[in-house]
Amino acid sequence: MTNRHPAAARPPDSASGPPRPAEAARHAGLAVTLFPAGALALCSTLTGHREAARRRWLRAGPLPLGTPSPGVARLVFHGALTILLGVVALLLAGALALAIARGPLYGFVDQTPHVNDWGGPSLAGAWLAHFAVSLPCVALALVILTGLTRLNRHATAPLRGERRPAWALPTAALACLLGLLFVIAFVHQLP
Repeated sequence: MTNRHPAAARPPDSASGPPRPAEAARHAGLAVTLFPAGALALCSTLTGHREAARRRWLRAGPLPLGTPSPGVARLVFHGALTILLGVVALLLAGALALAIARGPLYGFVDQTPHVNDWGGPSLAGAWLAHFAVSLPCVALALVILTGLTRLNRHATAPLRGERRPAWALPTAALACLLGLLFVIAFVHQLP
């Protein structure tokens, strides 16, 4: 009987392919926790609790035999990267909340006359138009949040004693850059 190490087993959420709705919702929730998880890991690392940070942050068990414990620099780097991805996830979660408020809940949140609204002048037409526009936005936000969760898992693979794909760090850097560009564009459109 062979005794396989739990860290060597591939978790079901790292499988490729499109996410199921329940899995996408779970990943969206996990994506929103990236910022506090990265901040906790960074603080724990900087206060000298490296192994506790690695375990709490990654919910990982012991490292496979022969794998060295990650050093402070690696933990700080991955903590900072997770914080940045967490900020992008929080921005997306805000956009998701706005898409839900202005889509399926449109009639409850907008009490103004609907003469110039999409689908107006009736409330029913405006509500239906906003709902139809919000559906692809909500689906896209859930897919991107799922992608951010999976990206963070791939980027932090060395902390679990796994091999990191070559595309993970450049993709994480691109995601952070796109998040920064989104913030800049949003700030410039404010009155």
